[in-house]
Amino acid sequence: MLSYNAVASPSRCPIVSFGCQCQSSNQLLFSSNPNYGLSKASRKLKVSRFKARFWESIRSGFLKNNSTQVMEAPPDLEEEEEEPMPEEFVLIEKTQPDGVIEQIIFSSGGDVDIYELQTLCDKVGWPRRPLSKLAAALKNSYLVATLHSIRKSPGSEGNEQRTLIGMARATSDHAFNATIWDVLVDPSYQGQGLGKALVEKVVRALLQKDIGNISLFADSQVVDFYRNLGFEPDPEGIKGMFWHPKY
Repeated sequence: MLSYNAVASPSRCPIVSFGCQCQSSNQLLFSSNPNYGLSKASRKLKVSRFKARFWESIRSGFLKNNSTQVMEAPPDLEEEEEEPMPEEFVLIEKTQPDGVIEQIIFSSGGDVDIYELQTLCDKVGWPRRPLSKLAAALKNSYLVATLHSIRKSPGSEGNEQRTLIGMARATSDHAFNATIWDVLVDPSYQGQGLGKALVEKVVRALLQKDIGNISLFADSQVVDFYRNLGFEPDPEGIKGMFWHPKY
């Protein structure tokens, strides 16, 4: 179980593939350190503050040594929930020997073609999921971030080739907690830092919304990858618990 500045409760879904043929995740990770370049001393301070904030968020809404729930005034029902602001920009641009220009575009808030997503999942070796459920998962996500490859041939204005090569999404209670799901990058584009960029952008978008308890699930092969991004396994011995049908 790993972390970044706080913890969120899990739901069951396959996740995380960077350079490995992963099918299901088996370790819960929590985000604990948003400033990756800090010294060890600063990192320890961040982790201790994270632990305090995590337990404060878990205990919030309850009186200490009292089972009575603290009831706050309900928010104005007319106020609309603010969603993360969509953004789109070029992460990488390169020119191939044949003159084709390729751009890697990061985008959040846009639509995702579920057939393209299914093809991408096939490439990383994930088991297929019903398209209707895949569409529902995307629709009900708090944030969906994608990477597209856009190839432009010389003299072919307006005739771009656009391909989905990466995705990550997050679910959230819009207040305290979020969980990152389905982080994947096309194997032919791995090793360029694209997975790192995806996760960092999602984490920053959540932190900008003051959502500090962030968790995800990772296969054993990619635990170190997430450690390097500030996630921590089993903070204070906290374990992820699962219930699923025994069939």
